[in-house]
Amino acid sequence: MSNSNQHLLAVKQLGVQFQTPDGLVSAVNGINFTLDRGQTLGIVGESGSGKSQSVLAMMGLLANNGSASGQVLYQGQDLIRMPKPDLNKIRGNRIAMIFQDPMTSLNPYLTVERQMTEVLEFHKGMSRKEARTKAIQALDAVKMPEATRRVSMYPHEFSGGMRQRVMIAMSLLCEPDVLVADEPTTALDVTVQAQILILMRELQRDFGTAIIMITHDLGVVAGLCDEVMVLYGGQVMEQGNAEAIFYRPSHPYTAGLLAAVPRLEDGDSPMLAIPGSPPNMARLPKGCPFTERCAMALPQCGTERPVFAPAAHDAAVQRACHLPLEVVTQNLQRLKAQQGVPA
Repeated sequence: MSNSNQHLLAVKQLGVQFQTPDGLVSAVNGINFTLDRGQTLGIVGESGSGKSQSVLAMMGLLANNGSASGQVLYQGQDLIRMPKPDLNKIRGNRIAMIFQDPMTSLNPYLTVERQMTEVLEFHKGMSRKEARTKAIQALDAVKMPEATRRVSMYPHEFSGGMRQRVMIAMSLLCEPDVLVADEPTTALDVTVQAQILILMRELQRDFGTAIIMITHDLGVVAGLCDEVMVLYGGQVMEQGNAEAIFYRPSHPYTAGLLAAVPRLEDGDSPMLAIPGSPPNMARLPKGCPFTERCAMALPQCGTERPVFAPAAHDAAVQRACHLPLEVVTQNLQRLKAQQGVPA
């Protein structure tokens, strides 16, 4: 990894653990990435893979039974070891987050205006009147109809898409350097999803904000992200340039995710699903966590954790897999043929 001082954000060996009645659970194990201004990183994987916990650890928002290890360097400052008063000055100001469900993230007892103005009063020292003007401008920026009137309304008076626009507007009030979006389009219909993604691209262009997009929707990643990190069982399976990973996946799990995406041209052909269920995070195998669901697994896959190293076909992509790329490609084509799915 390059010198962290050259990057807006540098995450080194990030780990997340939870103390539970059944013992210590390692939800995230050794994540590394860097993020530069104006760049978008997509973090993908099934539910329980560690996507949300990794960014909650970065933001200092883990549950009381959770703890984080490693380093999260924002402009050279380690957020994990930072005193809470100092972290509060950065969180919501220089690094902002859009949560998955806007209905539960917004306070139902406060107007949108009050929820937006308190951010500016705390971080920017604005007066209530100045903050209200800025809040209306932010709602205008996310294309909220009749922003001047709607700013005085309560969350329940907005549709799901409008509430998500409010959340995006709130996150952009302080013009943050980094915006973390945790499944921002999951609860929305496809038309509103498309509008929100277009909006995020426009805002990134206008403000130069770096974005971390957490999602299980590979279509969202393809349309927005420069880099992709594929998580499974709290570990990185594959990471690198989005185009390279989409067109030539080098890990069986990534290949399986891409093959499972429905396509119009497939017609009535059966979908190619990944068999089995995600691993028990309290009892991960010694080797690759994907071993039990991998149709290509070798004997060593269950006992030896593969080295995370540059892929042979592209140095910009790293993978953690014992199998040569050619074997992954050949087996994926064979599995598709067995299920009648076009290669």
